Amino acid sequence: MHWSRPRRGWSLLLAGTTPHGVPILLRPLRSEDVDEYTSVRALNRHWLSPWDATSPVPATSPRTFDDLVNLYQEDALAGRMVPLVIETDGRLVGQVNVSNIVMGSFRSCTVGYWVAQSVAGRGIIPTALALVCDHVIHDVGVHRIEVNIRPENAASLAVVHKLGFRDEGLRERMLHIDGDWRDHRSFALTTEDLAGGTVMDRLTHTSQQSRGRHTVEGPTD
Repeated sequence: MHWSRPRRGWSLLLAGTTPHGVPILLRPLRSEDVDEYTSVRALNRHWLSPWDATSPVPATSPRTFDDLVNLYQEDALAGRMVPLVIETDGRLVGQVNVSNIVMGSFRSCTVGYWVAQSVAGRGIIPTALALVCDHVIHDVGVHRIEVNIRPENAASLAVVHKLGFRDEGLRERMLHIDGDWRDHRSFALTTEDLAGGTVMDRLTHTSQQSRGRHTVEGPTD
């Protein structure tokens, strides 16, 4: 794990391997990602749009890709965000953003994520989320991490279940998603929940248990 803030901007590299053996790299979004990022988002528009945040008020002017990169850089340097894209096999396949970081007596943040449909189910998002959670807990000093998920999003619910997030209940009309105010289930994890361990430890343990159940319950002929 490497974390640095060079003079010309904010940088963070987190690397890991999924339970399926897929290596991933988390890094900041760069201006030169414009073609690949927009292509991945366009190819996955129908896959992602039911879960994408939208604005309840019309935008006054369109935001460029460079605007987005600069916004991420500014918020990261200010300590408000940890915005990262996900790479595997040299391809940009997703994103995980820590936002609303508040320190002081609160020491809390929220996390959102997405992954391309072509690589879904390979453990990429659980691993990326675990890496980011461990970073903000151990390096940034956050005490509580929150993830808010639409009740219909079964794949995302499975992610927080694998990492042992605590279900804190339903929040009605919490976020503007896919053109309307949508209910969300809130999940949280605090440092006490880890009992001195890491979120990656939890993912490894859950994956080992899952493989064990598959072996026991599988064909015996």
